[in-house]
Amino acid sequence: MADTQTQTQTQHSSQPGAPGELAPNWRDANVAAGFTLSAVGDLIISDAIHARLARRSPDLLALLQNADACFGNFEGTAIDLQQFGGSPAALSGGSWLISTPAVAEDLRKMGFTLLSRANNHSTDWGVAGLRSTDALFRAAGIVQAGTGETLAQASAPAILSTAAGRVSLVAAASRFEADARAIDPLGQIPGRPGLNALRSTRYVLVSEQRLQQLAALRDALPKGMMRRSILAADARNQVVSLFDTKYRARADLDQDVAFSFSLNEADRRRILHNIRQAKQSSDFAVFSLHTHEPGNFSETPPDFMPLIAREAIDQGADAVIGHGPHQLRGIEIYQGRPIYYSLGNFFFMENQQFPITRDEYDKDKLEPGSMTEAEFMEHRRVHGVFKEQIWYESVIAINRYQANGRLQAIELHPVEMHWQNERDADRGIPRLAQGEDAQRILQRLQRLSAPFGTEIEITAGLGLIRC
Repeated sequence: MADTQTQTQTQHSSQPGAPGELAPNWRDANVAAGFTLSAVGDLIISDAIHARLARRSPDLLALLQNADACFGNFEGTAIDLQQFGGSPAALSGGSWLISTPAVAEDLRKMGFTLLSRANNHSTDWGVAGLRSTDALFRAAGIVQAGTGETLAQASAPAILSTAAGRVSLVAAASRFEADARAIDPLGQIPGRPGLNALRSTRYVLVSEQRLQQLAALRDALPKGMMRRSILAADARNQVVSLFDTKYRARADLDQDVAFSFSLNEADRRRILHNIRQAKQSSDFAVFSLHTHEPGNFSETPPDFMPLIAREAIDQGADAVIGHGPHQLRGIEIYQGRPIYYSLGNFFFMENQQFPITRDEYDKDKLEPGSMTEAEFMEHRRVHGVFKEQIWYESVIAINRYQANGRLQAIELHPVEMHWQNERDADRGIPRLAQGEDAQRILQRLQRLSAPFGTEIEITAGLGLIRC
C-alpha cells in the first residue's frame, strides 16, 4: 500500500538537513525488523483476572505478551475505597467506573506496556481518583499518557524503552466531561489536573427549510435571551444557535440529519506539536484518540477524525489508535501506517461494577437496595444501549513493521466477550472468537474498512491486511 509521496520521502531520507535542522528521515522509525505492536480498544475491567485468562484463554494472552509493545485504553479509576480520600465526581463519563488497585499489576502481567488514560472516565472519581490510578500504573511499570497535573504533563509524550526500540505515546480525548480538561498554571493561578483534551464544536446539519424553521424559533425567544454577539455570528456564518446547539444547512439533506465538527485550533496544534516531538525523541510513535462522536450509535468516525489522524502520521506517528464508541469502526492505511478508527471494547466488565454510586441509582430512578448491584447492572444493560451483540465483539490487531516503520502486515484476531448463554459474571471478559462468531466479526470489519480502500482477507477465522 505504498504511495508516491512516501516512496519519495524514503528515497531521500538519508540526505542531511540544512545546518541547525533535523535530517528529513526523522519521520522514519528505527526499530528491529519485524517489530510488533499489539493494540486493543477500551479496557473496562473491574478486578484482577489474569489468572483466569491464563487458565481459559492462554492463546489470547500470548497475542498480547509476545508483542514488542502492547497498547490499550484504560477506562476507569483504580482505587481502594477503604483508604480513598476522595469522592465520586458530580459529573461522570456516563457511569462512575471503578476498579480495584490490583488491575494495574494485573494488566502488566497480561502484557500491556502502553496505556492511554485520556477518556471520558478519567475523572469519574475526581482528581484524587485520577492521581490514584496514575500512581498505580506507574508503580506497575506501565507507560501511560494523556493525564497529568497540568496540561503540559497530560499532553507530553510518554516513552517506553524496549529491546526493539523506544516507543512514544501521545494520548488525547475529544469526548470528556467539562471539569476533566487539564490546564496549565498562569501567574499565581495553579494548573488543573486532568486530561489532554481535543475540543470541538458540533454542527447539526439539516435541510434549508428546517434551518429556516429553527431560525424562526430562535427569533421568537424572549428579547435578550440570545446574546447579540451570538446572533451576529449566526448571521455571518449562516448558522442557527439554539439551546447550546449549532445548526447549519446542507443542500443534499431533506428529512435526514447529519453532523459535522470543527476542532479547537489551539488543541489541534498542541497535539500535533507533541506528536512531532514524540517521534523526534523516540524510535516509534503512537497517537491514541478517544472519541465518541458523532455518538456510540455510529459505525463511522466523525468527519474530523480522518483529518487529524492523517495529520498525526504526517507529523511522525507510526500508528493511530482510536477507541471510544464501544464498537468497531473501519481501518485505513495512510502513508504505510495504520489508522484504527475504533477498536471497540477489549474488556467490557460493566456488569461487574461494584460498588455503585448513589448517582447511578438516581439516574435510573431506582431505589438503592431494591436489588443487588449485579441485578441493577443487568437491568441497566438490558434496558439501555449496550444490550446488542456488537458491543461485545472486537479484535486484537497485531501490527508488524519493517525497521523503518513501514507496515508489513496486520493480523486481526477476532474477540468476543461472552455475550449470551453465559453467566452474567462472565460477560465482558474476552476470549478469541471461533467459527461463525469470528467470521461475522471479521466480515463486519471488512465492510467498515472498505470505504477507506482497505482490503481485509479472511482465512480460517483470521483477518489479514497485506501491505
